[in-house]
Amino acid sequence: MKPYVIICALALASCAGNGDKKADTTATATGDTAATSGMKAPAQDMDYCFIHTEGTSNQDTTAVHLLLKSGKVTGEMKWLPKEKDSRKGTLNGTITGDEIKAVWSFMQEGMKDSINVAFKLSAQELAQKPLKVNAADGRQVTDETAGYTLIYKLDNCSQFKTAGKPAL
Repeated sequence: MKPYVIICALALASCAGNGDKKADTTATATGDTAATSGMKAPAQDMDYCFIHTEGTSNQDTTAVHLLLKSGKVTGEMKWLPKEKDSRKGTLNGTITGDEIKAVWSFMQEGMKDSINVAFKLSAQELAQKPLKVNAADGRQVTDETAGYTLIYKLDNCSQFKTAGKPAL
């Protein structure tokens, strides 16, 4: 009797496994179709806030506040390292599908500067292409050959609130 129970259990597990694989394939195909048809585009006319921490004790923070409206992106970005000069400024750009190309205009050490930045937006996180130093002039630029490897988590806009309201 015991071998019969084991064989039945294995048969059921085998069937359940095949069903999961089939479901996964369908989900992937649906996801791919949605991506190519633009269905995955983030919601417009919405505020999004994200935060990224790094460093030995996660003491360095980068916060991003985005407003999407009619294919345009505006917002703020703050780089707040623990023991260095911060960068605080505005973002202006465009969104195509889930990819954002923007210019971050900021102040650092009393000087104005700007950097082109690239993001990929989803409902739960924001991913950014990392910055690298241009050897020719020593300035930071977006590494266009890199993937979207800096991951920001959804936040409640705490870095951007003033007197209980978002700063934008």
